[in-house]
Amino acid sequence: MGRAIGMVEYKTVSTGIQAADQMLKTAEVEILEAQVVCPGKYIVLIAGDLSAVNASVEASKVQYPQQMIDSFVLGNPHESIFSAIYGAAPVEGVKALGVLETFSAASIIVAADAAAKTSLVDLIELRIAKGMCGKSYMLLTGDVAAVTAAIERGKEEVSKSGMFLESAVIAGPDKRLWDSIL
Repeated sequence: MGRAIGMVEYKTVSTGIQAADQMLKTAEVEILEAQVVCPGKYIVLIAGDLSAVNASVEASKVQYPQQMIDSFVLGNPHESIFSAIYGAAPVEGVKALGVLETFSAASIIVAADAAAKTSLVDLIELRIAKGMCGKSYMLLTGDVAAVTAAIERGKEEVSKSGMFLESAVIAGPDKRLWDSIL
C-alpha cells in the first residue's frame, strides 16, 4: 500500500486527544499535527501506509462519532499539500489568484488535493481553522483557466459533504494585494 494522510476533526479537545491515542494504538501511523484549532476544536493529521491510515481514521470515527465534525483519508496526496499546510510554498509568476473557503479543517485539505490534481496550479497556503472560527481556506495561483478549473474541482469535492462556503478567482491580482498575502 502507498503513503497516505488522514485527518479527524472533533468538537472538543478531550475527545480529540482520546481519538489521537486511539489512532496511534490502532495502526502504525505518524502524527503530523495534533492540536487545538478555533473555536476550541481538535484536529489530528496522520500519515502512514494507506491501510494503516484508513484503519486509524475508521477506528476513531467508530469510537467517537458523537463529537466528530469531519474526516478524510487521501491515499496519494498531492506533494504540494504539505508545504501549503506549513505556509512554506514558493510562489513565482502570479497570473491569477484562487480562494476557496470551507466550514471545516478536514474539508480544505480534500479540496486542495482535488484542486492541485486537476490542473497546473501552485498551492500557496492552507489556513486550517487557525484564527478562522473553525472555517478554513486555501490560496492557489496559476493561469486563469487552470485556477478556475482547480477551484471548481475543489468546490465540487467539498460540496458533496456540505462543507463548501465560498470561492473566488481573481485574474491578475494587484501587486499590492499580492504583497499583503505573501
